[in-house]
Amino acid sequence: MRVVAAMSGGVDSAVAAARMIDAGHDVVGVHLALSQSAATLRESARGCCTIEDAGDARRVADQLGIPFYVWDMAERFKRDVVDDFVAEYAAGRTPNPCLRCNEKIKFAALLDKALALGFDAVATGHYAQVVERPDGGRELHRAVDPAKDQSYVLGVLDAEQLARAFFPLGDTHKPQVREEAAARGFYVARKPDSHDICFIQDGDTRGWLGRALGEAPGEIVDTDGTVLGEHRGAFAYTVGQRRGLGLRRPAADGQPRYVVEVRPEANQVVVGTADLLGVNAITGEHARWCGPAPVGVVTVGAQVRAHGEEFAAEARADGNRVEVRLRERIRGVAPGQSVVLYEGTRVVGSATIVASRLERAREAAR
Repeated sequence: MRVVAAMSGGVDSAVAAARMIDAGHDVVGVHLALSQSAATLRESARGCCTIEDAGDARRVADQLGIPFYVWDMAERFKRDVVDDFVAEYAAGRTPNPCLRCNEKIKFAALLDKALALGFDAVATGHYAQVVERPDGGRELHRAVDPAKDQSYVLGVLDAEQLARAFFPLGDTHKPQVREEAAARGFYVARKPDSHDICFIQDGDTRGWLGRALGEAPGEIVDTDGTVLGEHRGAFAYTVGQRRGLGLRRPAADGQPRYVVEVRPEANQVVVGTADLLGVNAITGEHARWCGPAPVGVVTVGAQVRAHGEEFAAEARADGNRVEVRLRERIRGVAPGQSVVLYEGTRVVGSATIVASRLERAREAAR
């Protein structure tokens, strides 16, 4: 099989490419240039796609003896990931750019280009497993290493994309991957992992958004409308946030306050007590299924953060929409986040959260 190995310049994608070669595939290494003004050197474990990263990927490809190319997808990445990220925050939502990158770049733009050039599949260094069923269909499952599992950010893949995706590291724990890289003589064996948002290299999301959107001072209010303080941009706040509120006076009951709502139209941030954050029902749109869409009400596990806890739930799909009923309250569910549904270790699919609420009648019925 002819395979494009996406090589970021890190240890995971290096070992993934090597394993694809060991499996007998005809492999070509490709580094995605995603920045329109790539830095020369990586300054920290944050960020990626520097010229240094491209050089590290090329060095590994040379060691492996495979062709290597840099594909410029900076314009597409800016439009589909960065601009989307900015627009979502401006609208009072909390997006996950890694899911959008996997959906729009790595398993759309990259895969489409690979197929157009005559390749059969794409391999990446993501920690997840693809399991082939007896009927030849493929399923997406959690990685064996729970600390590195990335199935959540791959929950946007559909069956056709899974049919042409390889994740060679899904059956391995991260320390073993580093040991393998060192045994193969890869320079990147001890290179720090990238984390946080790759295009915000200093990790200051609030500052980055402020530069992108400009300051827009407004009110921080209590649920009854009482003004408690000021903010410099509602886009810098997300539901469930406690730190950085800068309130002028404490709550009368002394309880900590959290962001419970962001109102972009009024440019207000609403704060309240922790009990106002608990929800047990989620509505999602832009549903993506890693196989056939569920029929009727199905029992699932629901996860709303990349490395968050999975909660027991029931879900019902209705076209592009999905309703999720949780068996217990969970906190800090923000519009724009993704809810990813599981059946055991298998990823059923995902949807973008547009609303969440507390249905007390359901609690009383239990």
